[in-house]
Amino acid sequence: MKKIALLFVGLFLLLSNCTQEELLPLEPGAATLISPENNETCLDGNSLNDMQSNVNFSWSNSVNTLSYEVLVTNLSTQSNQVYPSSSNQITIALNKSEPYAWIVKSIGEVGSTVKQSEQWKFYLAGDAIINYAPFPPELLSPRSGANVTPDINNLISLNWNASDVDGDLTKFEVYFDQNDATTLNTVIEYKTQETITEVEVENNTTYYWKIIAIDANNNQSSSGVYAFRTN
Repeated sequence: MKKIALLFVGLFLLLSNCTQEELLPLEPGAATLISPENNETCLDGNSLNDMQSNVNFSWSNSVNTLSYEVLVTNLSTQSNQVYPSSSNQITIALNKSEPYAWIVKSIGEVGSTVKQSEQWKFYLAGDAIINYAPFPPELLSPRSGANVTPDINNLISLNWNASDVDGDLTKFEVYFDQNDATTLNTVIEYKTQETITEVEVENNTTYYWKIIAIDANNNQSSSGVYAFRTN
């Protein structure tokens, strides 16, 4: 009898585990972005008026996905807009002559984890624009709100990423101070997409910094201001 009871217990546990596994939601996959292409000057937008153009977004279908959300960020204003989509494409009206970034979120069954695509950037052309301003630099470190420990020489590294659809970036202006990042600290020649420079700091002090990217036609874009505190 004892063996029979143990057998029933074993079968019950096995069936319980199977039921729990069956109840787990299927996880969606991450979408692969297709268009607009990364770092594209989006000249094929469909002009609606002097201010806006329709932009066609497309991406690959991802597995176990019920719907998508397209997150579009205006890199000049850092404003975000979310657009739901039931398919792998959507048309969105955007302001001309602005740089944008976009990602796609894959949404699956209730209880599953939302998956996010890579982020791509593009510049939506305006009427009769020949040369485009650089993409606003992306501040990598220190992140805003971070606590940073200076090295033995009281130096810390500022690290940022920048690109330009025309490929004519020439220099960066580094603004760095204890108030509002309006003090020009140094000017650095553009060499690679990711740039690092060192600045001298004091301990237990809050600092503000921003980067201005400048191209050969003197078009400029700003990263916005980050603040951090030294230990």
